[in-house]
Amino acid sequence: MSALKRFFVDTIEPITVLDGEEFEHAKNVLRLSVGAEVILLDNSGKEYTAIVSQVEKKRMLLSIVREEIGQREAKTDVCLLFGYLKNADKNEFIVQKAVELGVNKIGVFSSEFSSAYMNANKLERLNKVSKEAAKQCLRAVAPKVEYYDTLGSALESAQAFENKIFACEFATESEVALDKISGSTALVVGSEGGFSREEAENAKALGFKRVTLGKRILRAETAAVSLTAVVAFALGEWQ
Repeated sequence: MSALKRFFVDTIEPITVLDGEEFEHAKNVLRLSVGAEVILLDNSGKEYTAIVSQVEKKRMLLSIVREEIGQREAKTDVCLLFGYLKNADKNEFIVQKAVELGVNKIGVFSSEFSSAYMNANKLERLNKVSKEAAKQCLRAVAPKVEYYDTLGSALESAQAFENKIFACEFATESEVALDKISGSTALVVGSEGGFSREEAENAKALGFKRVTLGKRILRAETAAVSLTAVVAFALGEWQ
């Protein structure tokens, strides 16, 4: 039996309205009709089982029949901050995989060697990717993707995390053992151009520990997803 189709809504009410792109997908792609059972999500961490009670021209009405706490959110908070890449597909790939791996805070930043530029449409697209990935992997929360116009502001946003890890391509050894970490963790990975020495020193001053990702040079998107996966494993998410 396949999982129930999942949809994000702004507000949950006893009779909840599904409209916009989610409605178009439900009606025109999935062909849902009155009586269909679905899961509604409001990013609270809860899952609401609902029955389609009415289908109109531009919206669908659904009756809530059950409320449960989602069981697939990570036990430990993980933040991924990554340098915005020139190739849009690669940015989307990182966001998609981060959501699948349980990250609950995602930030995209511009840094000294960045050569790509963010705009409102691109950021909206990344947030759409986050929602689609959350539905696909049965999460109850789609992390909001935030944009920071400087590396400094991105680093400041992660100050509350217990572990602050900075992937540094010119580090000769890791300052923290990734397989022994515990507690909330923030990860920082650069864009194609990497980081300057000054940026690395600024990160150190803010409490970030440098780590090396091995002997080989990794593409930026490989580094972001690989580091996230290693940390998720260390924090017990694969057990």
